[in-house]
Amino acid sequence: MRQDVSQKVAVLGATGATGRQVVAASLRRGHRVVALVRRTGSFAPVADLHEVVWPEVADVPALTGALTGVDVVISALGGADKGPTTVCTDGVRSAVAAMEETGVRRLIAVSAHGVLETRDRSLYSVAVWANVAARMRDKETMEPLITGSGLEWTIVRPPKLSDHDQSGEYRTGTDLRIRLWSSIGRADLAAFLVDEAENPRYVHARPRITR
Repeated sequence: MRQDVSQKVAVLGATGATGRQVVAASLRRGHRVVALVRRTGSFAPVADLHEVVWPEVADVPALTGALTGVDVVISALGGADKGPTTVCTDGVRSAVAAMEETGVRRLIAVSAHGVLETRDRSLYSVAVWANVAARMRDKETMEPLITGSGLEWTIVRPPKLSDHDQSGEYRTGTDLRIRLWSSIGRADLAAFLVDEAENPRYVHARPRITR
């Protein structure tokens, strides 16, 4: 059952394709949102949405100020499609430090299926590493920062993301089988992230999600 209590939700990677869906879903549910952005004016002005400029993911003081009074942090950070990237690792390192400073306990982070122990010989894992290895490495170095933090964390591991409209027809679980053709729409992923913020089911767990 969904709680009817409004929360203050901070969204990292708020201007990305998934982050925007998280912001929109949170606002629809009646939550107050702090959107971390590189520049002001990234969103149209709406009630309960507050933009905070976070130009560099390594800037811990800027993030610390933004997280004061926040109930939950949702990280939808993602690196560039090509080339080396450490955006997720650096951003989460900053988030953990800022959360420890401000006393925020709940962190929900988007990772990816195929990292760490889920990097196996399956067709999905082989294909994703062949196409976006740099982004997968970034997720691999991000996750231990979260699991070693002492926070109340959830690491969500989706397969391929798409821009399909929200369907509400998806499955979650820590042992779902992910196949080569598995995918999830960003709108459905965002809905699940906000669900988990409202009613935690996977604290200290790494759920998968797929259609």
